[in-house]
Parts: sequence; structure tokens; C-alpha cells
Amino acid sequence: MEELVKSWIEYARGPATAGMLGALLLLTACSHTSEIELNESAVSGECLEGDPGCVVGEDGKLTRVETVIDTGLPPKDCQPGATCEKNTKDVTPAGKVYKYLIGPGDNLTINVWRNADLSSSAVVRPDGMITIPLIEDLPVSGRTPTQIARDIENLLASYVKDPLVTTTVTGFVGPYTEQIRVVGEATNPQALPYRENMTLLDLMIAVGGLTDFAAGNRAVLVRIVQGEQKEYRLRLEDLVKDGDISANAYLQPGDILIIPESWF
Repeated sequence: MEELVKSWIEYARGPATAGMLGALLLLTACSHTSEIELNESAVSGECLEGDPGCVVGEDGKLTRVETVIDTGLPPKDCQPGATCEKNTKDVTPAGKVYKYLIGPGDNLTINVWRNADLSSSAVVRPDGMITIPLIEDLPVSGRTPTQIARDIENLLASYVKDPLVTTTVTGFVGPYTEQIRVVGEATNPQALPYRENMTLLDLMIAVGGLTDFAAGNRAVLVRIVQGEQKEYRLRLEDLVKDGDISANAYLQPGDILIIPESWF
């Protein structure tokens, strides 16, 4: 397409016609870069002034730079049976090891060593608190099981000498900010608790895949990156129906997957 437009410019010769076709060429180049590939780090190309996807570089020129999702999977040219290094820098936010956070609806089993009367089970209330023996209205939502155990130890220290507490979580739900939510044309749209190293393929299996009316290759992933909401194009149909693993990607806590309906 670009070579064809260039040939038209050379043929036209006229400055007005060449200018119009040149602008068409730039618009075409920018429109092609809007298709984000998940297994690449950036897309660059010529842009027109005022394009929201373009920024002014150090050289003073406009450059298109799109933030994309790093799949953390082996490169496409990795041969079967070969050992290829995976890029997992974006598996979890800021490269941190994921730690589960307690949320309303979670079941907690609290064991106080050598104090059976103080050991108990509790369900996190909608307000994010629990009530256990000797402690009322303890806020636990958004905290890790280890942090909750230390909080309980500090509160029980007034009644028990050197208490040792362990907290076990069952019936995982997690806070809304940590859940993966799927809306639109999935077989079973729902919110799911995030799991370590969870991928797009894992999520599609959990929701039962796509409906017959889904436009999988127009699906959008909404993610909060450093306090800013960003959207990414996905290729769910290629992944689920064609088995194209290059369309797979790692998810992060709080991701929202929107699957639109096909136009026809």
C-alpha cells in the first residue's frame, strides 16, 4: 500500500497533488500502527502533528510510541524443544512478587498457638472487618494473611504472653481492586480472583470461552498503569479458536476484559 501511494506521488509531479497524497501516506502509516501486537515492546512510525499517540522526541521530531503488554512468553522464533529465556518483567506490577490480599467474603482460619479458646474462623464482612475472641472490628481488607497475623498478635499481647498467631485463607474472593473482571460476549462473564502468573488463556478457560456472537479480535483489556487508565487491543479469537499462543499475555490484578459483540 505505501509503495503504491509513493508511486502515485512521483507520477503526479504537481506540488498540490503530491502534498495531498503525502498526507494520505502518513495517515495510512499511523493507522497501521494502531494494531498493537502483544509480543512487541513498542510501535514507532511517522505521525502527523496533533496525533494523540505521538510525542516529541529529544530530536524535536514527532514519534509514535505505544505502550503494549509484555506477554512474558518465549519469543515467536523459539524452536520446539529449545530453551528460550522468558521476559517476565511485567508479570506483576513493578516486577514485585504477587501477594494475595484479603477481601470481603474471604474465609479466615486464625490459630493462636497453645490457646485453643482464642483460635477461631471468621468470614470477612462487607465492610472489610472481622470479629474474633477478644478482638472486635479488626480491619483486614487489603492486607496479607501475614500482616493480619501480626496485627492480632499485637492486640492479644494485652491478654496473652508472647502470642503466636497464624492466619490461613480459604474461599478466596479478594478485594475488587485485585479481581479480574470479564464483561461482554464471554460464555460466563464474571469476576475472578487473580492468581499468580495468570494468563489470558487461563482467564478464557475459566469463563468458558467466547460466545458465537463475540468479536474476539476486537476485545480490549483495560489496565491501570501508574494511576493512569490504559487500553490494549487483544486477539482472543486467534488465541481461543485458532490456537495462536502468540496472542496470549500475562494478566495483572485489577485487569478488566471487555469483549464486544460482532457487527454481523
